[in-house]
Amino acid sequence: MSINLDGTTLTIDDLERIANDASVSIAVTPEARERVRAARAAVDRWIDEGRVIYGMTTGFGEFANVAISREDVERLQENLIISHSAGTGEPLPTPVVRAMMVLRINALAKGYSGIRESTLDVMVSMVNAGVVPYIPSQGSVGSSGDLAPLSHLALCLIGRGECLVDGVRKPSADVLRSRGIEPVRLAAKEGLALINGTQMMCAFGALSVARARRLARMADLSGAMSLDALRGTDAAFDDRLHAVRPHPGQRLVAGNLRTLVHGSKIRESHRTGDGKVQDAYSLRCMPQVHGASRDTIEYAAGVIEREMNSATDNPLIFADDDTHIQGGNFHGQPLALVLDFLAIAIAELASISERRTERLVNNALGGLPRFLTREGGLNSGMMIAQYTAAALVSENKVLAHPASVDSIPTSANQEDHNSMGSIAARKLWDVMRNVETVIAIEMLCAARGIDLLRPLTSSKHVELAVETIRKIVPFREEDTVLYHDIEALRVSVAGGSLLETVDPYVTIIL
Repeated sequence: MSINLDGTTLTIDDLERIANDASVSIAVTPEARERVRAARAAVDRWIDEGRVIYGMTTGFGEFANVAISREDVERLQENLIISHSAGTGEPLPTPVVRAMMVLRINALAKGYSGIRESTLDVMVSMVNAGVVPYIPSQGSVGSSGDLAPLSHLALCLIGRGECLVDGVRKPSADVLRSRGIEPVRLAAKEGLALINGTQMMCAFGALSVARARRLARMADLSGAMSLDALRGTDAAFDDRLHAVRPHPGQRLVAGNLRTLVHGSKIRESHRTGDGKVQDAYSLRCMPQVHGASRDTIEYAAGVIEREMNSATDNPLIFADDDTHIQGGNFHGQPLALVLDFLAIAIAELASISERRTERLVNNALGGLPRFLTREGGLNSGMMIAQYTAAALVSENKVLAHPASVDSIPTSANQEDHNSMGSIAARKLWDVMRNVETVIAIEMLCAARGIDLLRPLTSSKHVELAVETIRKIVPFREEDTVLYHDIEALRVSVAGGSLLETVDPYVTIIL
């Protein structure tokens, strides 16, 4: 499979596909190549004319007032990459690195950066050959772009950095040579074109949106399972109720929940005469809470897809007008805000999920055997699984504190407002994993609760979900080492494989 990049039409789904599957190749369209050549021709002409242009014939940042001789133009670009490769911390995950590379290529393919077509081709070859630059995760303040992370990417391109091969760091010159790729010798403007941009935070954001969409669907499924295990009512999901407060996500979730529990024999067994007027908020208000998170996910998706197809370096080259413009398209504020917002929205899916888990394990609230075990005392059942969920929800409260409200000046106060979007992005990634685990724990508890109500059966959708879970984690009467079960189901939740098996449920979730 090959995906074409033109600087305009890249989607989150396509980016996730490339990031997670090294067999998916990329190519730059002929139209984009023509724009790249035109911009490069303008840069070459301006250098020949001796124009004074930031980052081409001047220094960078606070050194913008320092003129660079024509003989040093190429050395300037290499020095930029070397000096800015100052990251620290653990390496970025491989899917994030691949997404960064694709996003940078796509931005350059718009034809406003002045890079040479041959340099772009080397970057494409690196992606298609499965080259994974070693990029430390910390060091970006998210406003002159993700300077340090992108510099480490460019350092590999010029054969001066490192790559990850089967988890081992190796010199990029050796790795490129083994793939038949010649390192690039940078020309005027190219170093700046490679590192001015928001591609690290955008990569995290795009892949997080893809994960968040799956999580939102999983939250509906886990919530429906818990509702039936707790013998709740579906009355609060009536479409008439949600039509008069028409938030799109709320109404969609209500429809999903109606469909998911339709035909449940458990529900029919207590539909009349049980004396229950209404359920607790964690059950009754799932449409309002899950729906608000869904609406936030789609808002974030819109911002991130725009950024994925934007020109974000400085200066930008407008070849048709024979001009360049200095500006601030590299500033990460549009992403920083939505990445913080998305972390809050996803954290709430875990917050309400954990409250449903508490009701499942607490006999006083849910009426099921204490901690979902018939031999309580000898067995602890799912007691500590709820502790784990509670710990992760509490951790998310710290991680959801917005990074974007902070700023610290850099470059001798030339860059005096910074977005901290990269920090928001990395926090969001951690929140995602925590929420995947919390929902997996709810599913484990809800499936056990439904099993404890046998011979009554749930709806066909919920029963299929329980059957799928039981193929991953068998029902056990006695205590077992829970972390194996939790991790096995978390992997299914994260990858969406559980959703794929719950058919026709998967066909109705949007």
